[in-house]
Amino acid sequence: MPPARLHSDQVDIDASVVRAQLEEQMPEYADLPLRYVPSGGTDNAVYRLGEELAVRMPLRPSSVGGLLKEIRWLPVLAPHLTLAVPEIVRVGRPGDGYPFVWAVVRWLPGADALTAGIGSMRDAAATLGRFVAELRRIDTADMPAPGSDGFIRGLPLIGRDDTFRTALAQCDGLVDVEVMTELWEDALAAPDWDGPPVWLHADLLPTNLLVQDGRLAGVLDFGAMATGDPAYDVTPAWHVLDREHRPLFRRIVGADDATWRRARGLVVSGAVITFPYYLHTNPTMVALARRGLAEVLADLT
Repeated sequence: MPPARLHSDQVDIDASVVRAQLEEQMPEYADLPLRYVPSGGTDNAVYRLGEELAVRMPLRPSSVGGLLKEIRWLPVLAPHLTLAVPEIVRVGRPGDGYPFVWAVVRWLPGADALTAGIGSMRDAAATLGRFVAELRRIDTADMPAPGSDGFIRGLPLIGRDDTFRTALAQCDGLVDVEVMTELWEDALAAPDWDGPPVWLHADLLPTNLLVQDGRLAGVLDFGAMATGDPAYDVTPAWHVLDREHRPLFRRIVGADDATWRRARGLVVSGAVITFPYYLHTNPTMVALARRGLAEVLADLT
């Protein structure tokens, strides 16, 4: 089963392509069982390789930078994090039939939080808060500056304004345009982050969180990792948690009013941008966007 067609510049990937790269570059893995892992992911095709490994294959040119960031920076971040994160085992080069860098990673057990569900929201709020706090405490001496090397998600929200408004014009009938505009403009009006940049996962969606026995156990897909405004890692307050448990998460991460408003705006802008792009191709992303918006709106009642 090949990945769904999500992007106009997406390359063709199926098991035969993956197998050919393994046979050419990593023959020791070439005879292991290989099966596609369905997901709502938008940047990489993932194939389970035997019982302990997986292959990550970027879908299009703009996805390669995220994998390169993981290859470079996950070994730096991982020792400081108590939740399990991907381990890069081998790196593949562009080959015959596939044009990008790719990687073999250690398979992490569990199911994503959208599929498995979370047993205790209170425990999840505390665990997520600790994870975000751990990221922020990692030494910043050698970190890439915000905006460099693809580390763009930590930048001020104004950089998303044109994209947001273009997408919002295509969302008539999908969202309350007036409310979305008000929430976005409130986020833009909040003071920008003026502290030092911090490490960010920047994509803490339920599909990137692993659950075992009802508890959060791991964090996947660091391809969007960034440095800069901590608001980008406050977004799981709405994407993952409910109204009752958001305050606990907020206390642990220490989000002030301005950071909270910017984070809420990021949830709104992410949803609005998602709808016209993925409405007919990626139901998982659309469902995540709707969930985030529903939780934002719940706070307004």
